[in-house]
Amino acid sequence: MTETNKEINSYPLWTAIVTPMNEDSSIDYISFEKILREQDAAKNGIVILGSTGEALNLGKEECKKILEFGLNLKLNSPIMTGIGGFNLADTLEYTNYLNSLSALSAYLVVTPLYAKPGEHGQTAWFKAIMDTATRPCMLYNVPSRTGVKMHFNAVKNLANHKNFWAIKEASGSVEDFKKYVEANPRARLYSGDDGMMPDFAPLGCVGLVSVASNAWPLETHAYVEKTLEKKLSAEEAALWTRACDSLFIAANPVPVKNLMHAQGKIKTNILRAPLNHLDLLENTPVLEANKCILNWYKENV
Repeated sequence: MTETNKEINSYPLWTAIVTPMNEDSSIDYISFEKILREQDAAKNGIVILGSTGEALNLGKEECKKILEFGLNLKLNSPIMTGIGGFNLADTLEYTNYLNSLSALSAYLVVTPLYAKPGEHGQTAWFKAIMDTATRPCMLYNVPSRTGVKMHFNAVKNLANHKNFWAIKEASGSVEDFKKYVEANPRARLYSGDDGMMPDFAPLGCVGLVSVASNAWPLETHAYVEKTLEKKLSAEEAALWTRACDSLFIAANPVPVKNLMHAQGKIKTNILRAPLNHLDLLENTPVLEANKCILNWYKENV
């Protein structure tokens, strides 16, 4: 195991960070620095420009500026960044750019978008990216966004690749989680669904890549640790599931940005088109969830 792998393996919680925006939808770097430093203080791993960061709604030069800004803060927490798209040549060019950024720790590589490739198309796609990558890769299954699940045989075909580090499973399926464990027993399995952490933990899940920890960095860290230590009660699990579900009553990251704006963590709840903050006008469930989680943390940690 490399030193990089040892470092990233020591972080059971990774926050898929939002990209804060000003009223004109330009990047709000003041809020961005604030929330990155908050994650660093909570000792959470950081994912910049994943799907929660609206990466595919931003231009490539804009993405580079955002990523370099975050890396230049020289945080103690490791930083992972997303790789996704549907054009392989463009994706490999971007991967080569990422390789030039010495402070990055890992890549989050999503199943190809829109085309819905099968086993062989996915195997070739992931292999080309991991062959090009110079860092550990977490392959990301999120069929609700890509239109197709990550093929179990593609995972099996690539199980021995030197850069295949982990899997982020975000289909919400316990049965699929089990199949990914079987397809690559060497890979570290992370939940990509906040509320599914208690369901996945008994099956070999080692951590969470989280949306909720944007709003609740310390609280979600405690939730993950209690879950992995088998100390989370059924009542606590149900509370967390309800709270996390509230963050998906509109397209992610609309609700969590709404909550972070209400908390004062970011200046606006503005998103980049085609996402729009007006798609969540009734935020009572999100605000109620916030109260419940803050009370839980006060009483249990």
